[in-house]
Amino acid sequence: MPAMRVALMMLLALMMLKDHPANGEIPAHTQKLIHEANSNGSYLGLVIPNLFEMNPLLQHPNFTSSNFTIDFAGRRFRFGTIVEKKVILVMTGLSMINAGITTQLLLALFNIEGVVHYGIAGNANPSLNIGDVTIPQYWAHTALWNWQRLGDGPEDELALESDGDYTRDIGYIRFANYTVNETVCKSSDNLLNNVWYQPEEVFRVYGTPENREHAFWVPVNSSYFNISKSLEGLKLESCVNATTCLSETPKVVTVYRGISGGIYLDNAAYRSFLYGKFNVSPVDMESASVALICLQQNVPFIALRALSDLAGGGSAESNEASTFTSLAADNSVTVVIAFIQQLSTK
Repeated sequence: MPAMRVALMMLLALMMLKDHPANGEIPAHTQKLIHEANSNGSYLGLVIPNLFEMNPLLQHPNFTSSNFTIDFAGRRFRFGTIVEKKVILVMTGLSMINAGITTQLLLALFNIEGVVHYGIAGNANPSLNIGDVTIPQYWAHTALWNWQRLGDGPEDELALESDGDYTRDIGYIRFANYTVNETVCKSSDNLLNNVWYQPEEVFRVYGTPENREHAFWVPVNSSYFNISKSLEGLKLESCVNATTCLSETPKVVTVYRGISGGIYLDNAAYRSFLYGKFNVSPVDMESASVALICLQQNVPFIALRALSDLAGGGSAESNEASTFTSLAADNSVTVVIAFIQQLSTK
């Protein structure tokens, strides 16, 4: 990481010699601001999907803004402190791609000692409830697929599998298992056939360039995860307002696994499949992307996700997120603040 940062700063210095930046080049004024920020030491990076998840933190009494921001590439990097810990807040926007781009920018531009990602999520775990804040030990991207042709089955090699590009090691979903109102066709017949889950290609910052590794389950930082266990007795909000409250008191819980993909999950059958297949709790659209970038850049990482809905497993009438998003966002911020308080004492 230090070597990469030195190289980046040398590149920035060369760019400053030009009067007019080319497309994609960092403007001289922005370069000066970045240099000023990095001269103040390292920061904890807080990567946040949306404004409704960021705003409760900006308004929290334990967050102190330094009134210093840097705008670059459509992102705003906000500087401040939480319990005397210097932090940079940045909003990613929805989805894996936005989260990956934003996290890479954060780590490339600034001196980041670790990344905390937080927000809301759907819940695939029937033992957990809306409002709970989950802290998984592992994250995976479950929307990278090899879609098998009709007529092939589990014993048949996937396209390009022999080249090492794809694998059957992780498992698959068989669409024929979810046929309803079957009359003529056999249960083994479905034009969608099977989808096989695939690991991501990883190119480590200190590895050989263009030499890929594969990763499916990405662990969070072990020290961060151990700290998070001390938060399990934290008091959380259970009411949206005076008339809308949860029947179960929300809690903080460390869990085994969480998953992400470019899919908003609101389907009971797929929710049940994911829990049964992978033993996951939160399901979201960004965390695994942040995890994979931090893995490649060798930066400590943890993600905390508050459950706003049951990912299709609740009432057939509506998704619960429309009611409990604000409560879940507030609870996620409560836990992030408590985590940073504990981190600051280590």
